[in-house]
Amino acid sequence: MHRFAKFVTTSYKWLLAFWILLFGVMTYFAIQLPGLLAGDGFRVDGEHEKVMKIVSEDFGLPAETLFVVFDEKTDDQIESTLSSLDSLGITSEIVSPLTEKDQYTDDFSYAMLQFTEEPEDMPQVVDDIRASLDNESGITLTGGGAFEHDVNKASQRDLMTAEAIGLPIAIIVLLFAFGTLVASIVPLLVGIGTVVSSLGVLTLLGNQVDLSIFVLNIVPMLGLALSIDFALLFISRYREELKNRSTEESVMMTIRTAGRSIIFSAVCVFIGLGAMLLIQVDIFENIALGGMIVVGMAVISSLTLLPSVLLLLGERIHKGRLLKDRGEEANGWRKFANAVIKRPISIALIAFILLAVALIPVKNMELTIPQIDSLPETFDTRLAFEKMQETFSLDNESTVFLLAERSDGWKDADGLKEMKRLEDQLTKDPLVNNVSTIFTESSIDTPDQWEQSMLAPGMEEQLSPLIENFTDGEKLLVPVTLRAAGSSNEAQDWVRDWSAKKTDWNLLIGGEPRFNQEIFDEIADHIVYVLLIIVVSTFFILMIAFRSLIIPIKAILMNILGLSATFGILVYIFQYGHFGLHPGTVALIIPVIVFSLVFGLSMDYEVFLISRMQEEFSYSFDNDKSTVEGLATTSKVITSAALIMIVLTGAFAFTDVMPVKQIGVGIAIAVAIDATIIRLLLVPSLMKLFGKWNWWLPFGKGLYRSRNQ
Repeated sequence: MHRFAKFVTTSYKWLLAFWILLFGVMTYFAIQLPGLLAGDGFRVDGEHEKVMKIVSEDFGLPAETLFVVFDEKTDDQIESTLSSLDSLGITSEIVSPLTEKDQYTDDFSYAMLQFTEEPEDMPQVVDDIRASLDNESGITLTGGGAFEHDVNKASQRDLMTAEAIGLPIAIIVLLFAFGTLVASIVPLLVGIGTVVSSLGVLTLLGNQVDLSIFVLNIVPMLGLALSIDFALLFISRYREELKNRSTEESVMMTIRTAGRSIIFSAVCVFIGLGAMLLIQVDIFENIALGGMIVVGMAVISSLTLLPSVLLLLGERIHKGRLLKDRGEEANGWRKFANAVIKRPISIALIAFILLAVALIPVKNMELTIPQIDSLPETFDTRLAFEKMQETFSLDNESTVFLLAERSDGWKDADGLKEMKRLEDQLTKDPLVNNVSTIFTESSIDTPDQWEQSMLAPGMEEQLSPLIENFTDGEKLLVPVTLRAAGSSNEAQDWVRDWSAKKTDWNLLIGGEPRFNQEIFDEIADHIVYVLLIIVVSTFFILMIAFRSLIIPIKAILMNILGLSATFGILVYIFQYGHFGLHPGTVALIIPVIVFSLVFGLSMDYEVFLISRMQEEFSYSFDNDKSTVEGLATTSKVITSAALIMIVLTGAFAFTDVMPVKQIGVGIAIAVAIDATIIRLLLVPSLMKLFGKWNWWLPFGKGLYRSRNQ
């Protein structure tokens, strides 16, 4: 670090020029990012996607369907609206409720706008259709493409809302932390530079990688919080060094001390994000990619841009003092630390009881894949879709597309018998409500009757198109309607069971139940490996950093306990329906994302706190003194850093898109628990109880062993 620190101090003007140029270029690219985002990221390269592609290309089923919902509209108004949409020439077929009576009631109906190929620019298609509808009351466009379009817009609006709430409060926190206007603005500038640069890089990658719309919220949320945190830690140490050193010497020493802590912290966050790449679902890959980019940029900006700005400012970092320097604050934290280590057992028990109480609701956690409920209830897109589901009972059933392959095809006598046998097996299944085959659609009961009907005059012309709709060479399409919602456990279990069945045919399954099952199983199959990578890697990083065996083990166990308590509180808020929220579910992605992000983020404070304790112990070899001094000298900074993280992520509690709201609230709660119950109560208590064994390493050269040798 010494050579790097020397390089920064001698080249800071060139570094500043580079960052100014980079910021200008990346701003140009960053503003283009929203236009590249599409989809919610819940996509896995599995059997469902393969089947739906075959169903669309070989059997003519639509690749995309939008719905136009009519509420209290006459037949003439419906016909006029659909004629106007047909004139746009953007749909392959419009299925009208005037011809399909199962889409029609006395005062409520819906039309289906079908596309044989998924439009390249679905947002533009949605805009064109809505422009044609001209915001007419009682007519609403809904469906997958409309959901994604609205979630994208809501995400952009949410980002502005969160920034409008979080940034002013973050500035106030920085003012209380530093007392001067200049020192408070610098972290914010570094954070903005980090986020804009990261979004610019994502834009460049967006042409090669499909990016989820949720990236637009999560990357700025993480980037601002982390880079401001790093800057706060860096500037605090710099101002401490500046009391006894020159500006250049202070910057160099800060890079070598706080810079080392920043790198270790970032590596922990980086590992947590990188581990998510094992889960082959787009949203995890997107967040991992975006997160690793923004973490990398945060480290680079903290160790190059930030010290360059400090060197440029020099003593002007103290300009604009608004609050007096309260030197007694460290003494206050010192008294608090002494009080904690005097009663370590009692304090530790209180902390464990608080976490255990928060942990209780976890047993009832219900995880689902976010769908229409991602949108707030104020959106007409959601209201119309939910009313359509309720009116036509679409939410109580789901469709599975089963593809059966037979080497000799399905049109000969044996093939027809096999087709009927498959139909009979499906029909006998208690969860199956309806099966569509050539027999059910033609009302012909047996293969023999089918063959006889084909010989009747004129019947071949009627029946041949039907068999062509259900067969294509060796492939047979069998749509199956289940008596369960596609997101239900029953539907997913049905898909798993039929996929595992040994049959005379090669069975492939698609449809919403298969989609949900693949997402759930992909996470379940890899989550253990994700957790192992995070935990084991963090253990070795902290062991190397602190030359201790006990400290990494304690840190990991406390992190797991704190995060588990966080999930319990999330269940209490979102699933039970408190603080003005309706009872719902927790998004499937939340436990994975919050754990992966916060496990590393919380190590940020762990590293900074324990590093100062380690410094003190290396001088005095007095565990109690090092615990007290470490807590006294870092508590203000850690508390301020945690508060900024809580403010910037917690601001998303006031946004509309539910998964983003849950991620923001989850991170804020986890950091709050970590910065209070764990850092202020458990850490000093356990440091006291373990004594000098905190610094013991059975191999290598631990500080305790060094002392005894």
